[in-house]
Amino acid sequence: MPDIVSSGSTLLLWATIAYIIGSIPFGLILAKVMGLGNLRDIGSGNIGATNVLRTGSKKAAALTLLLDGGKGAIVVLLVRTYEAPDAAQFVALAVIIGHCFPVWLKFRGGKGVATFLGVLYALSWPLGFAACLTWLATALAFRFSSLAALAAGSCTMVWVFVLGLPQMFTLCAFLTALIFWRHSANIRLLFAGKESKIGK
Repeated sequence: MPDIVSSGSTLLLWATIAYIIGSIPFGLILAKVMGLGNLRDIGSGNIGATNVLRTGSKKAAALTLLLDGGKGAIVVLLVRTYEAPDAAQFVALAVIIGHCFPVWLKFRGGKGVATFLGVLYALSWPLGFAACLTWLATALAFRFSSLAALAAGSCTMVWVFVLGLPQMFTLCAFLTALIFWRHSANIRLLFAGKESKIGK
């Protein structure tokens, strides 16, 4: 049985592991391995699945989405299994920080959406499902990946209360703020009517 509260040293160790795993740039790796070119020179230059899709490879984009979400989910599930409940949310934050600010890419990582959805599923599958459904509904309705990400993040702060998970509000609020910050350029493009739609 895990302890009720994890020690500071244990939390730091798990956070370091989570950061390292989170910082693996699957989009860049897949683009190179699959001969799709340097992702930094394509579209927005972002390392996430949406930009990988701009290479024309739906397979690479799907794999990037699954791997970016999976790395977040796996780390959180491991911590939930072996450590105290307080550690899971802390590690969820660390893995997303790793994705967004990887040291080996000069802190120029992705926007964290897939990893965000992955950690939510690992923390609470109903919350993860609700967030994914919000993303999908918004994406299908408006065809903007950025708008779907902003909607999914914002709605989690409502879903946590609907689903009886108020203890997750602070984490979701912080991560939503991070997603908005990482999408600041997209928000400007949305208001200007110049944001690219999914698949273009």
